[in-house]
Amino acid sequence: MAGPSHDPSLYRHRDVVPIKRALVSVSDKTELLPLAQALADAGVEIVSTGSTAARIRDGGHEVTDVADVTGVPEMLDGRVKTLHPNVHGGLLADRRLEHHESQLADYGIAPFDLVVVNLYPFVETVASGAQGDDVVEQIDIGGPAMVRASAKNFANVAIVVSPASYPSIIEALAHGGTTLEARKELAARAFAHTAAYDTAVAQWFAEETMGGGTALPDHLTVQAEKIEDLRYGENSHQRAAIYTRVGGHGIAQAEQLQGKPMSFNNYTDADAALRAAYDMVMPAVAIMKHANPCGLAIADSKALDPIASAHLRAHECDPLSAFGGVIAANRPVTLKMAENLRDIFTEVIVAPDFEPEALELFSAKKNLRVLKLPANWRQERMDVRLVSGGLLLQDADLFPDDDFESVAKNWERVAGEEPDVPLADLVFAWKSCRAVKSNAIVLARSSATVGIGMGQVNRVDSCRLAIERAGDRVEGSIAASDAFFPFSDGPEVLMDAGVKVIIQPGGSVRDEETIALAKARGVTMYFTGERHFFH
Repeated sequence: MAGPSHDPSLYRHRDVVPIKRALVSVSDKTELLPLAQALADAGVEIVSTGSTAARIRDGGHEVTDVADVTGVPEMLDGRVKTLHPNVHGGLLADRRLEHHESQLADYGIAPFDLVVVNLYPFVETVASGAQGDDVVEQIDIGGPAMVRASAKNFANVAIVVSPASYPSIIEALAHGGTTLEARKELAARAFAHTAAYDTAVAQWFAEETMGGGTALPDHLTVQAEKIEDLRYGENSHQRAAIYTRVGGHGIAQAEQLQGKPMSFNNYTDADAALRAAYDMVMPAVAIMKHANPCGLAIADSKALDPIASAHLRAHECDPLSAFGGVIAANRPVTLKMAENLRDIFTEVIVAPDFEPEALELFSAKKNLRVLKLPANWRQERMDVRLVSGGLLLQDADLFPDDDFESVAKNWERVAGEEPDVPLADLVFAWKSCRAVKSNAIVLARSSATVGIGMGQVNRVDSCRLAIERAGDRVEGSIAASDAFFPFSDGPEVLMDAGVKVIIQPGGSVRDEETIALAKARGVTMYFTGERHFFH
């Protein structure tokens, strides 16, 4: 329903609004006392709630409790404290209109000139791993209502939602009040703040319902804020920027410790590398070029420095392609791993942490970009992709993160004998092919890739490419295919090269031909019943 309309001639112009009365209620109490000191020094009446009032009072400043304004104490465990006409009348009264001012006088309501509110830490609570009611109780109701009311009334009220704006308010106090231009800018920030907050809440509810096995949401809202402009996109003629999503916990939130600014392609490769490395439970390293792995490995079980071992083994897969690659590790990078990289040109390395000695060694490589993951980094649960005119949403393709048996529990051995290799090596090969663009063929030995065929338009060509890259290491290797073989020609190419174990989803109408070939050649073949296309 539309709001009331007014004769423009009734509005009195207001530019500079003196700050005489302020409502302050904040969860983030950063720099609260310096602001309170400035307000008190300027003779501003401070109205506040709960812990904010206590903090200001402990700082030696006079505070009026909201309960004294409303005449009603806080109730329902703090769920209701500011939702009252004596508060919202003071926020929404348009003092450019005489009849608004007269109504305030009739009801004995005093207006506010400044509102300082930031909201319950919903995003931080979710990031901490909290569940259920602990998250629900961090959904702020009164806070957003006050922010939106004050922002709507920017003609009369300055609304502040971040400590970053406190200095400008302190400066305004010294110059007689806030200007209309400043209040309008603060209102824009405030509406963006509540929009981001509501988006975070909506996303949490969507993930909760999706996690429960129900249908995907009918409405999807994505809120993101630009971090910085990038030099260009995939190519130099394309504009680009990196945005952080509300509640995000991925590559966009990584801290860059050194090196040149990240590029668009650096980000996409680094994210793909993380996806591959973190598929593995054991210490693992992925080396990426153009979003495809040129090497992926877990550590030798006897290695004294597991992550350094994983890197060496990954690099050995394809040293030529690793030149100028992007590296992800799923464990902190050690000095030994840094020493491995001393003479290898690398664009980016991203990991959960770095030994100080490793960072010192990296500092000599000025162009190397070093990224530290946020502490709450985890694989995304949902996969969103833009298409022209819309977007696609799907469950992320994730593996169980506990043990090897859980990955292989539904496999069926359809040909050959039980192979004389650990289950971990079989699972490694199968997991690795998920990180490769389809059609994907991975050759692996001892939980390290030795040959990768990716992105081909038919599976036979992917088999040949993987064999070519593996060279003499193909003999006795494990082959994994992200989807079924439609004919037996691909497996025959692998068997001719010396592959002894083939892992594939199965499901082709010609499966029996492929199984018969494997049996005739003495090759073990597993059907996983699950494919891992990656486009």
